[in-house]
Amino acid sequence: MTPAAVPPGTTRTTNAFSWRFVTPLFTGSAINAINTSLIATALVPIAAAVHVSVGRTAVLVSALYLACAIAQPMGGKLAEEFGPRRVFLAGILIVLAGGTVGGLGQDLTALVVARVLIGVGSSAVYPSAMLLIRRRAEATGLDAPPGGVLGGLMIAGAATSALGLPMGGMLVDAWGWRTTFFINLPFALLALAMAYFWIPSDPPVVGSRTLRELAARLDVAGIVGFAGAIAALLVFLRGLPHPDWLVLVLAAAIGAGLVWWELRTSRPFFDVRLLGKNPALTRTYLRFAVASLCVYTVLYGLTQWLQAGRNMSSEAAGLLLLPMSALSALLARPISQRNLVRMPLIVAAVSCLAASAGVLALTASTPTVWIVVITLVFGITLGTTISANQTALYTQAGSGEIGTAAGLFRTFGFLGSIASSALISVVFHTQVSDHRLHLIALIMVIVSVLGLILVITDRTVMTRARA
Repeated sequence: MTPAAVPPGTTRTTNAFSWRFVTPLFTGSAINAINTSLIATALVPIAAAVHVSVGRTAVLVSALYLACAIAQPMGGKLAEEFGPRRVFLAGILIVLAGGTVGGLGQDLTALVVARVLIGVGSSAVYPSAMLLIRRRAEATGLDAPPGGVLGGLMIAGAATSALGLPMGGMLVDAWGWRTTFFINLPFALLALAMAYFWIPSDPPVVGSRTLRELAARLDVAGIVGFAGAIAALLVFLRGLPHPDWLVLVLAAAIGAGLVWWELRTSRPFFDVRLLGKNPALTRTYLRFAVASLCVYTVLYGLTQWLQAGRNMSSEAAGLLLLPMSALSALLARPISQRNLVRMPLIVAAVSCLAASAGVLALTASTPTVWIVVITLVFGITLGTTISANQTALYTQAGSGEIGTAAGLFRTFGFLGSIASSALISVVFHTQVSDHRLHLIALIMVIVSVLGLILVITDRTVMTRARA
């Protein structure tokens, strides 16, 4: 078979993306996903250890979400400017620092700092990995997206998030809450060593390196504005059901200022023009945010209901969601390998709507097997939506902006998870009950309908079966 006859994404992909190249990318990407939920089972023992209320420890969850939402596109921007391997290695070193600070921390402030470090460091990995994959594909002349590699990255970077709940429960029960921080060290050291020895070095950085020129090159003002807008929005959402409208006005004002600045700067961090000129990419972001809202609502809201309404332990509730994660991983690989877009997105939207409607039927007396069935349908949603949207992202973003675009993709996912956290906080504020769970489910049904409309009205999606 001649090289021209090789089907895209098969033999040439295997040769270009050896296991030495992809293993550190997958390992590093899993760190962020697992940490999003790892801390959940440790909040109560942490509160007792540092002598604060359990409610105050919720800042450990918010700190990571905020750090990730801001750092994902920032990591992509840095990778584009200074080299993805350099940024990848720097991110892993920051994770090592965060795991050490948290494992040795003696008060809540130290633990918050640790979670921010873990969030910032692990957020540099995914956009750097996407840029490394894109450059390797272009260097080897691959015409189609390397679907198998993107599928593995998706599984490591998103489908593993449900593993954090049972893993955290087992670690806390066996060795105490500090292990939820120390567990980052072996994974980070392994990813660091593999990336250092197996990923080729970046080319020399081109351009001047004075402080002023670096600030302009990175658009520091844009980064600060983006961070301020996201932080203010998170503070508003976390304050629900007692909204601070001044904070929302502040978020809107900073956001408006950010748009004004980014439209005028020559090298924008948050390229507003790109979203306007590339509506297909914008719709990909919105689809991912909608799906993330529903999936994370199940991941955390259903877990709370299982513990409060059915008296399950946090570890048992987490284990009940493992089949969802496993099914999503099983589906993601073949979908990504074939670079499928249209059918997986339709399946994702329909399954999300069906599963959300299924939550409406849950009660404290519902057999456990039906709860597992409903979570498995959400597993279909998770596996199909992430794989198809990631493939769409890969083809919709240019090679010079894939790092920042990939970071923004994950940021929209975190915005969905932040919105789900606010929804759960509002509805379960005073009581966790079947009626309140059904209210959450009703909101999820409405959101799912919007997600379905986003898919079926998108001509770019409906006229293209695969990337």
